Order: sequence, then structure tokens, then C-alpha cells
Amino acid sequence: MPRQGQSVETCIISRWFKEEGATVKKGDLLFSYETDKASFEFEAEEDGILLKIIYKEGDEVPVLETVAFIGEKGEPTGQLQPAENSKKTEEISLQETLSEVSDVQQKLIPEHDIAGRKSLISPRARNMAAKHGISFDQITGTGPNGRIIARDIEAVIQKYGPTEDAAVSRSTVLSSLSANDEAITATLEYEEKKLSNIRKIIALTMHESISNSAQLTHHMSADVRKLLELRKKIKSTGDSQQDITLNDMICFAVIKALECHPEMNSHFTAESIRRFKKIHLGFAVDTPRGLMVPAVLNASDLSLKDLSSRLHEIASLCRKGSINPEILSSTAASFTVSNLGSYGVEMFTPIINLPQVAILGVNTITYRPDDIGNGVFVFIPVIGLSLTYDHRAIDGGPATLFLKEIKTRIENFEIK
Repeated sequence: MPRQGQSVETCIISRWFKEEGATVKKGDLLFSYETDKASFEFEAEEDGILLKIIYKEGDEVPVLETVAFIGEKGEPTGQLQPAENSKKTEEISLQETLSEVSDVQQKLIPEHDIAGRKSLISPRARNMAAKHGISFDQITGTGPNGRIIARDIEAVIQKYGPTEDAAVSRSTVLSSLSANDEAITATLEYEEKKLSNIRKIIALTMHESISNSAQLTHHMSADVRKLLELRKKIKSTGDSQQDITLNDMICFAVIKALECHPEMNSHFTAESIRRFKKIHLGFAVDTPRGLMVPAVLNASDLSLKDLSSRLHEIASLCRKGSINPEILSSTAASFTVSNLGSYGVEMFTPIINLPQVAILGVNTITYRPDDIGNGVFVFIPVIGLSLTYDHRAIDGGPATLFLKEIKTRIENFEIK
């Protein structure tokens, strides 16, 4: 199992493209797998026969673990077993894992648990246990070498949590329906689709953001006549290398505004506010696998052209599923922009990517009347800006001044 970034300890096999006994060629797709942030595909590195598959679809596998054997027909697969690899992987990643436990998790999980059972539970399972207040002292792991993995925590939740009550309630409702209530029964029919690993992470992250911060949103509009004029001029050149979009220009304006208001370019922790010297711009990307928020590191060092190129490159990697997981972490970015303008959204409340202190939502362009002098009113194009900020870290006054700075930068846009 490949290692995808230093913080990734386990991956989940989502699909096998070959069956045991199948002939494979170098470059053939063998299997796809997911981290908690992205999906990837693994290609065969040699010709041969897929002699044995050790881990099946849905299994959580430690990185660097052997997942299958490719060789000649009839060739023995040797004595290498998952438990042996797992032990090596545990030793390699133990120190990294210990350093990644957040302050919140340390408070939720007893200290003796962290010290004594850290190497016996996967990070994903540990997060689930902390979220639901589950002690894993008495849980028997079903993963490699007795390791507690996500499905073990899910089994405990299924058995003792509210899920069971919900299932009983639904069963009671259905059994109370008479045979003649066909119309009512029909409305209860549904198709159930298992959540992907990425969707579970998105759900958990969004819920934790709302639950663990004091979020407030301010709305403002900016005149975009200058941006539209510049965009039209760029398109008229016909140079695909210069295809700078409105979103690229807005992100550039946001970076300039952050330079004027460095308090917004921060992370909020329980004990301090971490203010960054460089601007690492996160931006939301809609992909077939779900929402991803990668970061453009050191975005404040880039020209408009270079920023545009980097934004497009990273978005493309997200949609292909080959993005580096390290830049998908919420701690990779110092501020995030989420643009729903292309969907026609006129106003929304973006959710902060904690521990960041704010996020800007960009809305669609609408037309509003404006006095251009001498009592003459015309309709001008304006774009909606929605700034959500964490009131624990930022007060309303500084947040409003920052939003106004973005508005000013957009209305008086300069390519510098």
C-alpha cells in the first residue's frame, strides 16, 4: 500500500479491478484506494499473474503493507503475512501518529489510552471513538495484528448507539401500517447508498466546525465592471496560456486584502492565535468524489498569472484524484475562498475550515441600480461577498473592515 503523505497511516481499498488468477500487464489498473482526503488508483508495476489478494474491498490497510502478490503461475507467495508488515509499519509511523493527536483528542481520550494503545488503533478509528465518547479499552480489533480499525468502532456504535433506536423506531412504524396502506408504504421506499470515506470525513469536519466555533457571517457586494472589462480583454487575446478567470482575480484581490489585514490570515487554537507570515490560500473544488479544499502554498509570492496557473493545476489534480493529501489538510491553508457564483447562488453562509479563523464565500453576479450622478441611475453588475469568521478570534469591526478591503480591491483591481 503506497504512502500518500507523511500524515497518512492507513488507506481503504475501495475497488479491485482484477481477480485472483487474472493475467496482468505492467500499467494495468489493479485497485483503487482512499485516504481520509482523496482517492487514488494503483497500477501494476510488473507483468504476471495476480496470485493472491490479501485485502478485500472495504478493508483498511496500513501503508507499506503487502496487499497482493504478482508472480508466475504456480509460484509460491512466500511466508510474508500482513501481521509482519503491520508491525514494521507501526514502528515507522508510531512517532508521527503521536505528534498528530490534537489537543481536543488528548482531552477526550484518557492519557493511559494514548500511551498504551496508540499503536493498536488506526487514526480514523481513534477519531471516531473520540467523537462518540467511546473507550476502546475492551474492544477487540479485527485489523492486522489485532489493530482496532474503523469498522470495529462502527460495530460498537451500531450495537449501542442511537442507530439501533432509529432502526427499531422505523420498524415499529412499518409494522403498524395496514395492508391497505399501499400509498403510504410506497412513500417509505428508498435506496440506501453506503457513504464513501471522503463523504464521512466531510460530514464530520463540517459538523465539528459548527459545533466547536462561534461563526458569524457578514455580506457585502462589490462592483465588478472593472473585472469584467479585464476578463473580456484577456479573452480577446485568444491566448489559452492567459486564461485568467474572474475567480482567479478575486482570489488575487483576497490575497492583497489579507496582506493589509494579517489578523485574518490565522489559525485559532485553544491557547493562542497563530498568525502566518505568508498567505496559504485554500479554495473549494467540487469533484465527483466530493468537496475538496486544497491549498496554494505561499500564494502571496505569486503574480496573477502564476496564481491562476496554480489554481487550475491543483483543481485538475483534485478532480483526477491524484492530489497530494498534505495540501488538503485544513491546517495547510491559512484562509479559504469558496466560490458558488457559477451555480447562480446569490447569497450563502460558508463554513469555516477550522482551525482557520475565516472563509470568504463568493456569490453570482447580479445587477443593481446605482446613482452615477445628476440623479441618473443605471444597472451595474455586482458580486456578492459572504465572509464567515470565528467570533472567538475576530471581532465584528475588524471582520467588516477586511470585507470592505476585499470590496475595494475588486472595484479598483490592479495586476500587481
